[in-house]
Amino acid sequence: MNNDATVTRHLVIRGRVQGVGYRWSMVQAAKRLGVRGWVRNRRDGSVEALAAGGAVAVEELIRWARQGPAGARVDAVDLVDAGDAGTDGVPGDFEQRETA
Repeated sequence: MNNDATVTRHLVIRGRVQGVGYRWSMVQAAKRLGVRGWVRNRRDGSVEALAAGGAVAVEELIRWARQGPAGARVDAVDLVDAGDAGTDGVPGDFEQRETA
């Protein structure tokens, strides 16, 4: 994989990830890394995110997601390659969205 290639990944993070500042912290991490996309809570208690950017930056955000902020307990990160089609509709920044 080309380290400069743009990739898009869909993440579903499970564990104690709501009510611990997970979404806010992920927005900060993504902005620091220059990753575009969004993050939101899901009604089932998980957190869902779409991350697009350089391969190295997106992989670093995924590593962050496996740990999360202090107070979180991440049990699993389900990861799907969203491919080129996943870049349509990706915001120009990284944003926190309403619960889905």
